[in-house]
Amino acid sequence: MSKYPHYLESLQNATRKYWNKTALHTMGGDSFTYGQMAVQVEKFHLAFEALGFKKGDKIALYAANGARWGMAYMAVNTYETVIVPLLADFTPANAAFLVDHSEAVALFTNKVKWEKMPLDKMPNLRIAIDVDTWECLWAKDAKTEKAYAKMESLFEEKWKGNFGPENVVYPTDNMDDLSTINYTSGSTGDPKGVMLTYRNFSANVDYDQRYMPAGDKIVSMLPMAHMYGLVIEFIYPLANGTGIYWLGKAPTPATLLKAFQEVKPYLLVTVPLVMEKIYKSKLKPTLDKPIVKVLTKIPGINTIIYKKVREGLVQAFGGNVQEYIMGGAALNPEVDRLFKKIKLPYVVGYGMTEGCPLLAYSGWRDYIPGSCGRPVDINDIRIDSEDPQHIAGEIQVKGDNICIGYYKNPEATANAFTDDGYLRTGDLGIMAKDGTIFIKGRSKAMILTANGQNVYPEELEAIINSQPYVSESVVVDRAGKIVGLVYLDQDAIKNAGLDQEAISDIPENIRLATNRHLPGYSQIAKIEIVLEPFEKTPKMSIKRFLYK
Repeated sequence: MSKYPHYLESLQNATRKYWNKTALHTMGGDSFTYGQMAVQVEKFHLAFEALGFKKGDKIALYAANGARWGMAYMAVNTYETVIVPLLADFTPANAAFLVDHSEAVALFTNKVKWEKMPLDKMPNLRIAIDVDTWECLWAKDAKTEKAYAKMESLFEEKWKGNFGPENVVYPTDNMDDLSTINYTSGSTGDPKGVMLTYRNFSANVDYDQRYMPAGDKIVSMLPMAHMYGLVIEFIYPLANGTGIYWLGKAPTPATLLKAFQEVKPYLLVTVPLVMEKIYKSKLKPTLDKPIVKVLTKIPGINTIIYKKVREGLVQAFGGNVQEYIMGGAALNPEVDRLFKKIKLPYVVGYGMTEGCPLLAYSGWRDYIPGSCGRPVDINDIRIDSEDPQHIAGEIQVKGDNICIGYYKNPEATANAFTDDGYLRTGDLGIMAKDGTIFIKGRSKAMILTANGQNVYPEELEAIINSQPYVSESVVVDRAGKIVGLVYLDQDAIKNAGLDQEAISDIPENIRLATNRHLPGYSQIAKIEIVLEPFEKTPKMSIKRFLYK
């Protein structure tokens, strides 16, 4: 008997209960009720059976977020074939490499992507299905094509128009079976396909249902092929009976705000970068006005101002958001402090793909600025340090949400776990007496100074990023000297009307202002301006390994 209800049982119950309610919706495109989703999932199950697919066979999904993406995912997942979600941003060549590495026998994609994929690199593939139309894009032979073409007739033959809520039955006796292989990058070198079981998902979904809000609708803007977006914006809310609304295009401030006003979501799941940009562009200019600075120091008056700021932010997101959940990176301390002052119901959590994804979280009422919450009750976290409360050590975790290793990569699997079974996260942090976790940075990014002091680039970057005209930064070690690489906020410079001399003074002004907040051993020797935004991962973390 499992400690957690199976998430497919929760989905089954939600489907039966909310049969006529919108489940999957692409804004400006397709929309499907829970009942329509269940019918199409059943049709796919019959097609998979006709194709001879067996439990454990791999099926890849390489397409953009949307209602049909969600339906394809659920069709594969509820058939007990292993879903391999690939980021839509991967190149067709990299996607083909991972289709081959995962030994996928089928692929859901679209016509444009399929035409660019090298077929000869995917020898196990038997069929490619158009995620936009459900038509067969390619089949290995006529027999396969014919079997898939029988999908509609098989459904009619079996159900004769009588498929209803009571016919939705999903498997739940598979907790320790492989559910998903999630590749953390499109690298063709030594790919790390994280192997996640139905138990991993069930533990996380159960935790989310117990501690996160439930509501009617949610706007999904994170990549679905990443665990953060997949579980928190799709699987857990869908299993609650929530309607999932995808943007259907790359998010811009205008499309996002329009979507929030239209949908009025109960929850906002995002990355700190989005909230930091809103702070810098919408809130900071007003709060930095001399008269406002004076008024925010007056008790009573400051309460009124902060209330107005909060109300403006809440209405911009549709007016119904019960909690703003951020993850994937640290939140800038200046932004963190302001959100706490205005009593915004926000949290910054901590997770990773290997944790499916959540490792630490606290509801907004208990959230402590600068932290990433406390360990979730489905896992145990320890700090590999002689003094975990004061000296940073690697964060290590063990629990029912933790992956079983990396697909066809025993060496990476062995290196990922300690002898007593704890996952090495590669993150450094400290843990307060009450369990609150404060992340210091990635162990690979840490700078060890000549006098033996540990410098965490993320802490320095947070200070740099709060300086005027800074958009984003990366701190690097160059021959023992700490250098800050900075991409400037061109709009802020333009709006300020700075002349060329003033612009040329910006790097040194940033350096001096930042160093005033730093101890001697972590002083920045130089600020260098970069001309392009830093390259980022799909969850909007900077790819710091590219910068030296």
